[in-house]
Amino acid sequence: MSASGKTYAGPPSDHFDGRQFFDPDGVPPKSLREVLRWQFGRGRQRQAWPEWAPSPHADTPPPRVDGDKVRLSFVGHVSWLIQTAGLNILIDPVWSERASPVRWAGPKRRNDPGIAFDALPPIDVALVSHGHYDHLDIATLSKLAARFSPRVITPLGNDVAMRRADNAVRAEAFDWHRRVELGSRLAVTLVPTRHWSARGLFDRNTALWASFVLETPAGKIYIVCDSGYGEGKHFRRVGEVHGPLRLAILPIGAYEPRWFMRDQHMSPSDAVKALDDCGAEQALAHHHGTFQLTDEAIDAPVEALHAALDQANIPRGRFVALKPGQVFEF
Repeated sequence: MSASGKTYAGPPSDHFDGRQFFDPDGVPPKSLREVLRWQFGRGRQRQAWPEWAPSPHADTPPPRVDGDKVRLSFVGHVSWLIQTAGLNILIDPVWSERASPVRWAGPKRRNDPGIAFDALPPIDVALVSHGHYDHLDIATLSKLAARFSPRVITPLGNDVAMRRADNAVRAEAFDWHRRVELGSRLAVTLVPTRHWSARGLFDRNTALWASFVLETPAGKIYIVCDSGYGEGKHFRRVGEVHGPLRLAILPIGAYEPRWFMRDQHMSPSDAVKALDDCGAEQALAHHHGTFQLTDEAIDAPVEALHAALDQANIPRGRFVALKPGQVFEF
């Protein structure tokens, strides 16, 4: 942490220049000028979402799941509850009404979380991938800290924002490639991903971003909360270093317009290529259908995923898009 306590400070590395993080295999985030071009340029085709798109499902998880079984419950957007080996783990927990720094504006939730907050079992660990507001939700982390006091595992620098907002959040920050023991049969490794991070206008890439490889008794789960595809290097590298992978959780939404989003968010066809690259046996889709962050229609990601799977001759059952409240077990 810096002397002011406002940003991360540490030794330079192959992805940190002493002030900002960067992806050696990626590209910098778009400029403010390009953001304004997307938001206000001529010819923008932003598809309207329904004001409310409820899921027909709701989950009430068990207190614990023991043994080799893994139970995954889709909360919505990129939030999951993973239960295995007696531990309860949340991924990018967001229960707030908006993915925004303010309560009165910003992307608004279009369906309830698949698990009501009061129905959560005791939470032991939360994995938070990076600082964007649809992933790092301080209000939810504070509620979790007050009720369960879980460990919060996050990439370097995100702990600064968490502690500044609520010192009760038990944040632990780690660099890429660090393996962190979670329990006697569970561990997580932070791995590079093609993205970026910010909480405001003047803190771009002052905190790191990551994907996760979660080791469970039933196999490894590759959790990609946000990523562009690029040339697929990140996904092939994870498959080579951490494989075999039992499951990959891959983003399929927030990808239009492609000229703006391709470097930070995968399209459904990119996600199908990423599945092939990492070699996971099974994939689950997320990052769609809850917050309208970009221009595509609410149902476009799932329809495009099915088309991409069909074109690649991959059975649709190998890459499944759940609705909030649905459960996947292995």
